[in-house]
Amino acid sequence: MRYDRLFDSKVEDLIFRYQERWIKLFPEKPAPWTKGEKAHWLDELLKPNGRATKKSILMRDWNNIERLRQELEEAMQTSMSLRRRPAGSPHSQNDPAKGSQTTESSSSDSGPSNEQPSASKKSPKQLNRKPGPEIARSRVHVVLSAIFIGLILAVVRRSSQPLPDTWALCSKEGSMIYTVDETRPTVECIVTHKERIVDWGTVEDVRERWGDKDVTGPVSGAPLWSAKAGLKFKYLKRGQAAFPGFADAHAHVLQWGATREPDILGSPSPNDVSQRIVKYIKANPAILNDTSMWIYGLGWDQNLFPGGQYPTAADLDIDILKGRPIVLARVDSHASWVSPRVLEVLGDLPDHVDGGAIIRDENGKATGIFVDNAMDLVVAKQPPWTDVQRLQAFRVTARDALAHGLTSIHDAYSSLADVKFFKKLADHGALPLRLNLMVGAETETPWNQTMEKLIGYGNERLDVRSIKLVADGALGSWGAALLEPYSDQPDNRGLMRSTTESLHEMIRHFAKGGWQVNVHCIGDRANNEVLNAFESILPEDPSGLGEHRHRIEHAQILTPADIKRLTDLGRSRENKGRIRLENLYQVRATDKRMGSLRAHKHPYRHGARLALGSDFPVEGINPLLGFYAAVTRLDVKGNSPHGDGGWYPEERLSREEALHGMTLGAAYAGYHDDIIGSLTPGKRADIVILDNDIMRIPPAEILRTKVSATIVDGAIAFGQL
Repeated sequence: MRYDRLFDSKVEDLIFRYQERWIKLFPEKPAPWTKGEKAHWLDELLKPNGRATKKSILMRDWNNIERLRQELEEAMQTSMSLRRRPAGSPHSQNDPAKGSQTTESSSSDSGPSNEQPSASKKSPKQLNRKPGPEIARSRVHVVLSAIFIGLILAVVRRSSQPLPDTWALCSKEGSMIYTVDETRPTVECIVTHKERIVDWGTVEDVRERWGDKDVTGPVSGAPLWSAKAGLKFKYLKRGQAAFPGFADAHAHVLQWGATREPDILGSPSPNDVSQRIVKYIKANPAILNDTSMWIYGLGWDQNLFPGGQYPTAADLDIDILKGRPIVLARVDSHASWVSPRVLEVLGDLPDHVDGGAIIRDENGKATGIFVDNAMDLVVAKQPPWTDVQRLQAFRVTARDALAHGLTSIHDAYSSLADVKFFKKLADHGALPLRLNLMVGAETETPWNQTMEKLIGYGNERLDVRSIKLVADGALGSWGAALLEPYSDQPDNRGLMRSTTESLHEMIRHFAKGGWQVNVHCIGDRANNEVLNAFESILPEDPSGLGEHRHRIEHAQILTPADIKRLTDLGRSRENKGRIRLENLYQVRATDKRMGSLRAHKHPYRHGARLALGSDFPVEGINPLLGFYAAVTRLDVKGNSPHGDGGWYPEERLSREEALHGMTLGAAYAGYHDDIIGSLTPGKRADIVILDNDIMRIPPAEILRTKVSATIVDGAIAFGQL
C-alpha cells in the first residue's frame, strides 16, 4: 500500500497498523488504494449498518481508542514541529496569504512500495516538495475523525445508566412531577416503557394498575410488561421535582463548545483577551510551534471594555501573538476582531459592504473589526472547520447541555457541512440529545431543491426542516436595524443584511418549498420588513403560516402597530399565534442605546406563541438562567437598569408561562409537540429532575438549583436517580 510520503515514519507506522485492520473489512478492494479511496474510508466507517459499523475495533474498545488517540496526537505534534518552516523564511507553502499549493502524487506515479518511508529517506520528487504542517494534520485528522466518532459513541453508551424497560418515577411528597399538560398539570407518578411514557396518576392508581415489584408484587389485569413481577418504582428524593426535558429554542451548538478554548468570555479588556490567548498558545505546543496556524475564539464584548469601544488589531499584536492569524468573534457572532496578520491576508478591502461595516480609524484604515456581512471577507480567507473540530466542540456542548437538563436544542444557524456532520452522528446513534437544525441561507440559492429534509431522523434525534435567514444585525454591535437612530450613535440606524427584494423573494421561495422559514429580526425596522414579507405570502398560501410554523427569531423591538399586526397575522386561521417568537429576556441596559420610550411590549401578551431560548454562547447554557430572568426581569446579581424591581417588570412571565416556553412552547416551534414538551402518555420519556422545585421556591434560590438527573428516551444521560 502507498501512503503520503510527507508523513514521518512514526505517523506512517500508526496509520499503517490501523489501516491494515480496516482494509480487512473490504477484501474485495486490494491495495494499493488511491488518495480518493483513502478519503472514502471515513464515509464507509460511518455508514449505518455497514460492515465497519459491526466489525471495527475502533468502535468497540475504549482503551484502544484512547491509547490510539493519544499516540496520534503526539505523532501529529512531532510531525508538525519537524516540518515548521525555517526561521526567517518569509512565506511557507501554507502561508494563509498564498493558500495551500501542496500537491500529492497519485498512485500512478509509482507502484506499491514495500519500503516504509522515513523522515531521513526522500526521493528527488519529495525533496522538491515544500512540506507544511497542514498536510500531516489533514491526514491525521482523517483517522482522528473516526477515532473521535468512536469516543463519542463510548461516551454516549457509558453515560446512560441502565434502567428497567418498564418503571415508574414517583414522588412521596405529593404531585412533584410537572407535566406541562393542561389536562393534568402535576402528577405523583409517571410510568415509562422503554422510550415512551405510557401512564400517569397517583402512586396508588399506578400501583393498582401495574403492581409494585417491592410492595404488592404482580396484580391481576396488569399490562404484559409488569404482569410477571410487578412494576419497579423509583422515587424522587426529598425536595426534588421532575419536569419535561428542557429545550433551548435558539442556540448555537458548535459555537458553545468552541468558546471553551481559548476562553475569552467575560474578558474585561482587550489586554485581558490577548493575555488569555497567549496563555492558551503556551499550553498547546502544536500551536506554539506553528505561527501559521489560524487561532479562533468567540466571546468578547466591547461593552465590558473600558469606554465601551471596539478593540483593534493592534491589541492582538503583542508577545507571541505577533505574526499569527487570529480571528475572534464577538459574543453574538455579529462582529469579528482580527489580528494584523489577518489584515495582511485580506489585502485590499472594499470601501463599502452591503449589510455590513468595516470599522476604520480617522485615516480610513481598517482597525480590525468587521461587522455582519463584512465578516464574510474574513471567512473567505480562513481555513474551513474539520469534522474533528466539530466533534470536539459538540462533545463539550452535549456534556454541558445534559448537565443542565437540556434534552433538545434548536441550532440557529447550521452550515451544510454541519448538517452532514450531525447526520453522520445520527446514523451511528451518537446523538445524546435532540437537535433541530436551521440551515443558514443568506443568498437566493435554492437550497430546498438540493438538500433533503430530515424529519424524525435517527430515532427522532435529528430534524432538518428549517431555513434560517438574517434580516439585520445585533444591538450590541449597533447593527440591529431601527426605524430611528441609536441614542448613542445619532447617525446610525443599524444594518439590513438583506435587501427588501431579496428578503421577500427568499421567504416566498423557501416557504413554497415546504421549509419552515425562521428569520433573525431584532430591530423594529427589520421586524417591520419581515412582517411585510410574511403578509405577502398569505394570498399565495393561506395555510402556509400555520403549516410551516414560520418563526421570527428574537423579535426584541417592535412598534405597537407591528405588535398588533403580528398578532392579527398569527390569528389568520385560529385564535392562536402562527408566527413563533423567541425572546431572549436578556436583562441589559438597552435604554441607553434605544431610548426608554422605545422598549417594546411583548407580543406574547397579545396572543403570539412563545418559545424561549438563550442564544448560547451569547448567554449561558443553563436554561434556569433564562427561567429566572423571565420571571424576575433581573440579572444574576438581582439588579436591573430599572432597579431591583426588574427591567420593565410588567413584562415578567409567570412561572407556568416560562416553563411552558422552555418545554412545550419550544417543542411546538420545532414541530416536536407531538413527541416531546410534556410528560403526557404516548410521548418520549425526556425528563429532567431538579434538586429543588423551581415552581415554588423563592426567586433567588432558582439560580442555586442543580440538575440531579437528565433522562433522554427513558435512559439516564446525566446524573443518577
